[in-house]
Amino acid sequence: MTSIARTWFQRLAPYRSAENGRAIFELLITLGPFMALWAGIWGLLQAGHFWAVLGFIPAGGLLVRLFIIQHDCGHQSMFTNRKVNDWVGRFIGILTLTPYDHWKRGHALHHAGSGNLDRRGIGDDILTLTVAEYAAASKWERFKYRMYRHPVVMFGIGPAYVFFLHNRLPVGAMKNGVKPWASALLTNLGVAIVYGVLIWAIGWKIFVLIQIPTVVVAASIGVWMFYVQHQFD
Repeated sequence: MTSIARTWFQRLAPYRSAENGRAIFELLITLGPFMALWAGIWGLLQAGHFWAVLGFIPAGGLLVRLFIIQHDCGHQSMFTNRKVNDWVGRFIGILTLTPYDHWKRGHALHHAGSGNLDRRGIGDDILTLTVAEYAAASKWERFKYRMYRHPVVMFGIGPAYVFFLHNRLPVGAMKNGVKPWASALLTNLGVAIVYGVLIWAIGWKIFVLIQIPTVVVAASIGVWMFYVQHQFD
């Protein structure tokens, strides 16, 4: 087994290093189309072409891809420079409504305890009970668990709550110092500036009509991907 592991390590070594040129390219082909699609939806809606709402789906997909780039920045695997990774991650966090520094810490803890039942509930874990724990739970606890994992909640209400509300204030993270709050509040400031400029430019009604469905689509896709990756072989 040691020989096989060494062989695979050697074969994969060329792909373990970040490439700045490729990182910039991936960022541009994601952020550029996202902004263009958002503007295109706005233009078509202004012209009365309401079928443009179909653009929410690809726009949400591109927003998920931006989150993936933010994720890779959090792992310091996007760019070769740590500060560049962090600052790109922070700016993307404004678009994904995710306080980058606070999320990065929780996500690292998630990786450290992933698959360990004694370290559940850390970072961005999805609540999971064992069969024995569910059998021992009260009827009320079983009801809450089943509601939590119901598809409408798991992939609809839950994702919207996490990105629109939960990420705005890191309640419960004060024990980790002021950094979680600084991360969240500075991200909120960035969101307020970006949203404020867009609302000033196009009006709040059309902004809400485009932005909220786009974020909801992205959040639902992202949570579904995370769920599948961590709940199934």
